[in-house]
Amino acid sequence: LKAVVKDKEEVCLLAATLRPETMYGQTNCWLHPTIDYVAVRSKRFSSIFVLTQRAALNMAYQDLLDPEQPGKLDIVAVLKGEELFGLRLKGPLTTYKDGIYTLPMLTISAAKGTGVVTSVPSDSPDDFASLRDLKNKKPLREKFGITDEMVLPFDPVEIIETPGLGKMAAAKVVEDMKIASQNDRDKLQEAKEKVYKLGFYDGVLLLGKYAGQKVQNAKKIIQQELIDSNEAMIYYE
Repeated sequence: LKAVVKDKEEVCLLAATLRPETMYGQTNCWLHPTIDYVAVRSKRFSSIFVLTQRAALNMAYQDLLDPEQPGKLDIVAVLKGEELFGLRLKGPLTTYKDGIYTLPMLTISAAKGTGVVTSVPSDSPDDFASLRDLKNKKPLREKFGITDEMVLPFDPVEIIETPGLGKMAAAKVVEDMKIASQNDRDKLQEAKEKVYKLGFYDGVLLLGKYAGQKVQNAKKIIQQELIDSNEAMIYYE
């Protein structure tokens, strides 16, 4: 990948999210070990984007790659997720300013989003369960070549206070529901719906310039500021 990157081209792993207000709480980035990811050149943004080919093709028709050639993909590399584990990344708004790492999540679908998932374990039950698995299971870390330094120092960050669930909503719901691991799919889906609904309608931000405001009031403002600072873009499925 280094061999094909031109001067001044950033390499960006494009994580799709519906919750820009939670970016303060990023602890890592998830990839699936066996999914094929493409590194595709974006002429519009002078960058190399890493995501699934399905998502890249969507972007090509949304004028996010080369607006002069809709639907064209300039693929410079094809990589398995496991080849990208352990990369240190700069995450927009995260409190971990020295960088966060790419880690394995086994439940990612190549047919949804970009195949790249940002991790906010304070307010996402899936992220909390997956990060807990990696923290508690050294053989799982070793299987994917993940060192302790990439996982153990990264604790969930209190970013939203949700009535009835406190400042660490995902952790509370996962533990209350006795969810054992990231493989408890049905329970995690139920937990996600509960946390997201309460967090959106009643949650109050604890971090950032909009601390003290309700999530539903700050969400669109934070989204636009990320776009304006060239740290995000609008993407349609």
